[in-house]
Amino acid sequence: MKDISIYFRPVTPEFKNEQHSLGKKIFVHTEDSFPEFKKKGIAIFYVPENRQSDFQNRPNDAFRNSLYDLFPGSNWKHTIYDLGTIHPGKSVEDTYHAVTAVCQELIKANIVPFIIGGTQDLTLPLYRAYEKLEQLINLTTVDNRLDLGSTEEEVRIDGWLSHILLHKPCFLFNYSNLGAQSHYISPATIDLFNDLYFDVLRLGSLNTNIKLSEPIMRNTDILSFDLNSIRCADHGDQTYASPNGFFAQESCQLMRYAGISDKITSIGIFNYVSENPSAALSELIAQMIWYFIDGYENRKGDFPVGSRRGYKKYRVTLEELNEEIVFSKSDKSSRWWMEVPYPGVKGHKFERHQMVPCSYEEYQEAMKGEIPDLWWKTYQKLC
Repeated sequence: MKDISIYFRPVTPEFKNEQHSLGKKIFVHTEDSFPEFKKKGIAIFYVPENRQSDFQNRPNDAFRNSLYDLFPGSNWKHTIYDLGTIHPGKSVEDTYHAVTAVCQELIKANIVPFIIGGTQDLTLPLYRAYEKLEQLINLTTVDNRLDLGSTEEEVRIDGWLSHILLHKPCFLFNYSNLGAQSHYISPATIDLFNDLYFDVLRLGSLNTNIKLSEPIMRNTDILSFDLNSIRCADHGDQTYASPNGFFAQESCQLMRYAGISDKITSIGIFNYVSENPSAALSELIAQMIWYFIDGYENRKGDFPVGSRRGYKKYRVTLEELNEEIVFSKSDKSSRWWMEVPYPGVKGHKFERHQMVPCSYEEYQEAMKGEIPDLWWKTYQKLC
């Protein structure tokens, strides 16, 4: 593993924590030492890069006080690292380069990079880490907007996604958004995302049933969480003005679903740009990190590859498709997957399928003779 300590400044000052608190469990980058990566786990670091927005660079890591004062779960066994802070470089591209280099090395070492960020455009260098690894990925954002922007304009806090969608070579297979609010998104943008067969779950649907997010999290490699997606009343910080959004407990539930996902290998909480964050905001970020770690500690490792022992199979024939959809349910976690065939190989002895995480609701749709929307979108992307 390459030396990534050169990109970081240590955590200062040292925080005083109770004997059994999380702060005593975390391997922290101090003035005297940088953590050694001997075991897989989660590596937290802070990147106060805000230059692609109207906010000034105002480093503030108050979330660490709140995080270190929490207590670990009873069954936590993996290693947690706090690598410190990547301070903005001479240019924004310098910062991007540092984030990409760090994340690439951590992912190769089976360590999940957890960025507490400045603005959400830092998702772009996180994506670039997978490009260098030549790995096809699925990206999910938790956001009240779709930060599309234009490749003809520079990367911005609210316009970075197009730089991923149109980048060559493209390693993005699917994009999903959780928590979109229609009044912030133009109809043309919605039409574009529908044409690309991307998944957009609106806030109202998730407020009604937050469990709809779990299969999407299970099929995600990179999660980018925008703090603007949380309603301002739940953290009391005036930097964020949206009256509607996820409740605090829903944000923590989303993070736990992300942690449980065997597929997620990197995550960021972004737009942490308040100069003097409220105590409630710092505490909420700490709890969101805690719930991700707790989910990570409870990963089931039951993605159905190879032998399907330990799974119940359900075959549903759909007349409209003139074929059957095969669903698999894990005995270990009771989670569902469905098979989507690769076009052009039907009837071949070694017919290939894409295993897609789904919910019981998709199975119920198929039982009613309806083609699940998730099946159709995935099939179109495979064409």
